Formats: sequence, structure tokens, C-alpha cells
Amino acid sequence: MRIYDVIDDKRRNRELSKEQIAFWINGVTDGSIADYQSAALLMAIAINGMTDDETFYLTDAMAKSGDTVDLSRFGDRTVDKHSTGGVGDSTSFIVIPVMAALGKICAKMSGRGLGHTGGTLDKLEAIDGVSTSLSEERFNAQLDSAGLAIAGQTGQVCPADKILYALRDVTATVESIPLIAASVMSKKLAAGAKNIVLDVKCGKGAFMRDKESAKKLAELMVRVGRKAGRNVSALITDMDEPLSDYIGNSLEVEGAVEVLKGRTDCRLYEVAKALCIRLLDCEGAEQAVDGAIASGAALGKFRQLLVSQGASADVLEKPICRSACKIEVFSDKAGYVAGIDAMKIARVVLDLGGGRTKKDDKILPHVGIKLNVRRGDKVNEDDCVAIMYFEKYEDVALAREVLAAIEISDEKPQIRKPVLGIIK
Repeated sequence: MRIYDVIDDKRRNRELSKEQIAFWINGVTDGSIADYQSAALLMAIAINGMTDDETFYLTDAMAKSGDTVDLSRFGDRTVDKHSTGGVGDSTSFIVIPVMAALGKICAKMSGRGLGHTGGTLDKLEAIDGVSTSLSEERFNAQLDSAGLAIAGQTGQVCPADKILYALRDVTATVESIPLIAASVMSKKLAAGAKNIVLDVKCGKGAFMRDKESAKKLAELMVRVGRKAGRNVSALITDMDEPLSDYIGNSLEVEGAVEVLKGRTDCRLYEVAKALCIRLLDCEGAEQAVDGAIASGAALGKFRQLLVSQGASADVLEKPICRSACKIEVFSDKAGYVAGIDAMKIARVVLDLGGGRTKKDDKILPHVGIKLNVRRGDKVNEDDCVAIMYFEKYEDVALAREVLAAIEISDEKPQIRKPVLGIIK
């Protein structure tokens, strides 16, 4: 078999066989296929698409290109979640502790942020002492003792995906729905969980800008997951505005902790709760999730996770965000909050140093924005609508950009639900 023929078949829009795709991924992994050949094949896929079978074969081959996590000793109790990336999205720090409090096993392998979306690992490592670099032995021991762990992927998990993603990033093929689905689901399959829920974002602050594209991606990932024998469902959720009032690495942890302490009247909990309900998929799921919060059991599980991974025992009694400076942002007119532009807010946090534009960029963990208003709130001129946390004095000028992201109107807008659809 020659990679030239595989490229030519896909260029002519012919369906690739399981053997052809496995040949390609094996060559990507062992280096026998040149990057320029993989780039050509990626472009052919981006232009001509893939069938469900092709997407499954690609996902399966990528998942098997490296190590996989064996969670079979836990039976059907294992759960996992994935978000396609958003602004102020700290649902993992709610979903994982809630599910662990309800007796599920939560083995989550996460990534770092790139661009406008924050990474779960960066947020956790904003907490003093916390490490996300866990050996296989430590990861498994923590699952046995605590029932939950959040760690970074090792270099041996889905190595083909790492190589192909780097190529997609520089060849304008990132937005291909089959390639996105295979990238996401290969890592979920390799992580070993039986039950998986996907949070597919759409809107200004998401990679999928419209609901139809998000639905198409969600449906494909659910079909691929089920072909692999996993119980997979998905939510389509709104990302026109930030999910949480807290945006920035350490701030987003604080926002999640507020929810775990019982302050659940927010969009963040609405989405987190919906994700938990999909994972439980049983009668009484809603009451069980609310109960795990109200009893303090979920908060206790999150504390246990943090302490197990290096934090001090009093980690949740101290401020997590420790920014050097902060400035209040005041409204320049009266009216109603008609919207908060998620992308504009995210770009401010990125400019403050709270994100990466390149993979080797260092981030400032304690910069960010705390919103004091939500869509539909009435504000007066000179009301404090946000607080900006920053490290460099010259960044104080970015407060103007925060204000520009908050739209004030004379008319009260309709409140939108954050969950736009369910794929099951």
C-alpha cells in the first residue's frame, strides 16, 4: 500500500477503507509518512469530507496509536465529559465532583488552553501546589481512593492526534467536522470511560459559530462513540456570552467553587447540571445532582481532588485568585444589559496574559474579569459592571475593552437558556 494512492483516492472523493486509514495513522505515528503527504490528505478530507465509517476508522486508529487507559475494573461506573471550548466554562470542576459524590468514577484527561479558550489544566494549576502531571500509577491509585482525578495527557496517549493537530493548525484544516470529531473522540476512547457527555458550544465565543454546525458535529461524535461501544450523548450550548461571571484561570476555579458551595442561580450550574443529568440518565437524576450540591458532598469531593493532587487542606478557605491589581469598570449609561460579547471578553483576558497564542507561551494565572451583571439586568450610569484583575500597570487601559463588550440597551432583552439542544 502507498500513501500516494490513499491521497489520490480521497482527492477523487472515494471512500477510504479501514486498512487505508490504519496504514496512514501507523505511518503518521512511526514517522514513515512525510508531513507534506499527511497535509495533502488532510486537505482532501477537509474538502471532500468523510463518511461515518471513515470517521470511525480514523477515530479508532488514532485512539489505538498510543496508550489507552484500562478502567474495566470499575464496570459501567466510569464517566467522562468534554467541552469544545468556551469562555468562562468551568463545568468540569462541578460535573466531576458531583458525579464522584454520586458514586461514579471520573478519570478525566484534559488539555491546556490555546487561543481564546481556557484550558482545564491551566485553571487547576493556578491553585497553589496542584499538579496535573500524574504518573499512571498515581492516577490509578487516586481513582481507587477518591473516585476522581484530572490530569494531563501523556505523550503516549493518542500521539497521532498530536501530530495531525499540529499540521491542521497550519494548513487551514482545523474546522473540518470529521477531523474535529476524530480528534475529540479518539482521546475520549483512549481515556477509557464507558459513559461520555459532550458539550458542543456555538456562538460568538465558540469554534462552531452557528447551531446547525454544532448540531452536525455533536451528532457525528455521538454516532462515532456509539460505534465504539460507548454510551455517548451531547448538549448544544450557547456561547454568545460567557458561561460564568468569572473569566480567567484562577477566577474560573473560584466561580466553580461558589457553585459547589450552593450558589446555583447561574448559567454555569444550569449547563453543569444538564451534563450531569445526561451522564446519570435515570429517573431522579435532577434531584440527585441538586442533592450532591446541597449536602456539600460535591464540594468535599473537589477538595479531596485538589488535596490529592498537591493542594493544602485549607485550599477552599483561601482566595484562589491572587492578582496584583484590580480595577472596577463602571457603566457609562443607564439601561438594561442586552448582551455580553463572549469573544470580546475572551480577547481582553488573552491580552492581559491569561491565555496563549502559541503553545509555549507562559500564562498569568491570576488575571481575568469578574462580571457583576448578566443579560437582562438593569444598570444605572456609574454602576460597577465588572472588575478587571491584571498584573501590568499599562494593562489598565484594557478596562475600556471590558466596557465595550457589555451592551446596554433601553429595552429589556429576552433571557436565553444556555442549553439549546440535546443529542441522545
